[in-house]
Amino acid sequence: MTYILAIDQGTTSTRAILFDDRMQAQGSAQQEFAQHFPQAGWVEHDPEDLWTTTLDVCRKVMAEQGVTAADIAGIGITNQRETTVVWDRHSGKPIHNAIVWQDRRTSAICEELRAAGHEDSVRQKTGLLLDPYFSGTKLKWILDTVPDARARAEAGDLLFGTVDSFLIWRLTGGASHVTDATNAARTLMYDIRKGRWSSEICGFLGVPRRMLPEVKDCAADFGTTKGEFLGGEIAILGVAGDQQAATIGQACFQPGMMKSTYGTGCFALLNTGDTPVVSQNRMLTTIAYQLDGAPTYALEGSIFIAGAAVQWLRDGLGIIGSAQESGALARNADPGQDVILVPAFTGLGAPYWKPDCRGGMFGLTRSSGPAEFARAALQSVAYQTRDLWEAMRADWDGESLVTLRVDGGMSASNWTMQSLADLLGAAVDRPVMQETTALGAAWLAGMRAGVYPDQAGFAATWALDQQFTPEMDEDRRSAAYARWKRAVDAVIGV
Repeated sequence: MTYILAIDQGTTSTRAILFDDRMQAQGSAQQEFAQHFPQAGWVEHDPEDLWTTTLDVCRKVMAEQGVTAADIAGIGITNQRETTVVWDRHSGKPIHNAIVWQDRRTSAICEELRAAGHEDSVRQKTGLLLDPYFSGTKLKWILDTVPDARARAEAGDLLFGTVDSFLIWRLTGGASHVTDATNAARTLMYDIRKGRWSSEICGFLGVPRRMLPEVKDCAADFGTTKGEFLGGEIAILGVAGDQQAATIGQACFQPGMMKSTYGTGCFALLNTGDTPVVSQNRMLTTIAYQLDGAPTYALEGSIFIAGAAVQWLRDGLGIIGSAQESGALARNADPGQDVILVPAFTGLGAPYWKPDCRGGMFGLTRSSGPAEFARAALQSVAYQTRDLWEAMRADWDGESLVTLRVDGGMSASNWTMQSLADLLGAAVDRPVMQETTALGAAWLAGMRAGVYPDQAGFAATWALDQQFTPEMDEDRRSAAYARWKRAVDAVIGV
């Protein structure tokens, strides 16, 4: 049997999944790695952890399934986006920990660039905002802070990459310094209309162009692994940032189709076709995927805290033992209490973009307890999705959104998905295949290898597990959303 190996390098763990020639997952391996918080608002990973966990999970799943490199037609990689790695071209050694997408240390740099009048140019070229979320200011910080980094970069001795680039460089033994268009589009340095790195933006960030990887389609020849790593050479044929990979895995190939992924954060992408829609509501304009040299664009809304709010219930407050307990606990909450959590633990993302505000809990009474806290945490995800939904509907020229497809760990909770449908006032579709991110990466590689069908054939395989329809009346929905908006205003105003 022919297999495709999907590498899903995430924010808290790395996974490898083997898909067979029918696009069915046959085995997986997962390994968590350490999170580093040097200061408040700073989040880092050791790049060596990203590399070693990738090798470990690939080797483990291959061994468990009795699969050799000769059985694998290609590798697809999907990765946490915006996380920034800089390494020595000659030794391969990183010069600093990876700065994670959640990190907020470059807020002051963003303000300086905004004050210098650069934001309009950044938005026009990249579709992004000046926010610490993106890679460009993280890279500038490393070059400004690590001793001799800028001189070494200008001499051509340092390379920059998002996590996909770093892993490919390592897997190919330094032969390939590449990325795909979706990851490039999240760096703050890539002109999504012209399809190339922006000399202007690199100039005011102080980034030498020679540091940057070559940008390819999502399905392309990214290089071949060295035989010593996985027991033989394997072609790397597909790459997409995790949210774009989920969009592909959900088969959101038609304009108006929208997916929302609920992991550590929440990320919603709306396919806008071959037109990059400029948001009037502080959504991002980005590349959903690029095939055969043609980009398909999307509007994106990014929420920094989704599943992380449940982790806070477990690790911060200790009121649940596992994430799976949150739905059952929320179901037992007092319906007479209207507790609202605004989980701005690392600031607020779209559509507010307030990196320095912090979270708040509202509507507490003497009888508020774990159940009410759990409900507030889960509903905060639905409220934040409603913010994105409203903004995208306004930006999409009044056109109706064709569908909302959900995935990610939190989508497995029926209570949470019903709450989402209630607070949106719209149907929510959950697919049978929940591994949409890995599936998207696998399909890219498998399609490139000639093992999997084309877009139309792949879209025909999408299958519905359950549709959630609104059960809340409009008056209750409007009142609840108004409470949420007042709570957001309060934390922004602090």
